[in-house]
Amino acid sequence: MRFYDREAELAELARIRELAFADHSRMTVITGRRRIGKTSLISKALEMPTSQRQPSLYLFVSRKSEAALCREFAEQASAALGMLVPAGVASFGQLFRILMEASTHTPFTLVIDEFQEFESINRTVFSDIQNHWDQLRRQSQMNLIISGSVYTLMHKIFRDQKQPLFGRADVILDLKPFSVSTLKEIIQEGNEAYSHDDLLALFSFTGGVPKYVELLFDNGALSVESSIGFIARENSLFIDEGTNLLVGEFGRNYGIYFSILQAISEGATTQSRIADLVGESSLSGYLRRLEEDYSLLSRKRPILAKPTSQTVRYEIDDNFLNFWFAFFQKNRAMVEIGNIGALRSIIESTYPTYSGLMLERYFIKQLAETGEFKEIGSWWEPRGTQNEIDIVALYVDKNRALVAEVKRRQESFRISQLEQKAEQLKAKAMNKYRLELRCLTLEDM
Repeated sequence: MRFYDREAELAELARIRELAFADHSRMTVITGRRRIGKTSLISKALEMPTSQRQPSLYLFVSRKSEAALCREFAEQASAALGMLVPAGVASFGQLFRILMEASTHTPFTLVIDEFQEFESINRTVFSDIQNHWDQLRRQSQMNLIISGSVYTLMHKIFRDQKQPLFGRADVILDLKPFSVSTLKEIIQEGNEAYSHDDLLALFSFTGGVPKYVELLFDNGALSVESSIGFIARENSLFIDEGTNLLVGEFGRNYGIYFSILQAISEGATTQSRIADLVGESSLSGYLRRLEEDYSLLSRKRPILAKPTSQTVRYEIDDNFLNFWFAFFQKNRAMVEIGNIGALRSIIESTYPTYSGLMLERYFIKQLAETGEFKEIGSWWEPRGTQNEIDIVALYVDKNRALVAEVKRRQESFRISQLEQKAEQLKAKAMNKYRLELRCLTLEDM
């Protein structure tokens, strides 16, 4: 699969690079979940016409001793920059200073990937980098790009006011999944005969995460049937992907977090219902950390509700993780005994129902990408009433709103039911708005 999207990020990286080489050193931090394409973005950014090319040095921080890493990095610096690192350099702080001093006469790009690994190797590296950066950045010309895939650690290192590197980054790029318009472009190129359901499956299973999209694209699995067959098969990368992504983030307490996420993926969206399924009476702290520290949950309120409203629903933001918990984690016993065929059958039979929720998410993203709306959400009445509207979107123009019911098929839609709900919405929350009623189906994708 070719490189898609990221035009804005590439333009920003190019802008920062020019400032670093023309003026003084700049630091760019790139964050985002694993598989989001950080390394691919950096590699693309380093592709420049020969006449403009400046040297670049790529360092990957693996879990080795600091001295062993420095020996490797010294060899790489010699090969990439033609510089000689003095023998015996065993601390990264010392090596970093040497590289910064080199950039005072030879501008170059330094990439440090998996930067958060220094937390377990030697956390004083962060203070050392801060010290040398503060001393030398204005007389040097280094385009420093730092990337990391453990979101919580990268957030802590660069956004926590108590940490030495807080405030040092000139730009922090937080990579997001592909937009729905990009997913449509990809599936058009990979499967000219695709159906709307095929596009919905790609969105539902991958959430637009580039690595997952690439795997399906490169293996010709861009239909509902072929994508399920590829994802749910022996030795599939997807089987243990949720575990591989999250255990490193959560640490030893991953069990309670997994239970919460699985409960939400199965439809428990209120704190009381989640607590019932998890068997824990006090989940506020865990839910808050999942939302604020790990950026895995969103707390949803009815549109136009006050920020203090206790009418709250929780939602897993990441489509892939929602899918993984709903099927792979829920049926872990089946996976452990190798009965992948039965799991595949469950996904196939459940997909039409499961994808209905994903279709709502698709249209919310699609509407957001138009730029026509200032707020998009849902509306429901508390205490178990049936008055619930899938999508309510407020136009940038004043006093106008789109009110939409989402159905896979048009024949399932009843305009009279939506009209009744809209009357309740207008009476209780939007009496000053002119409401436009619509049904959004697969055909509107």
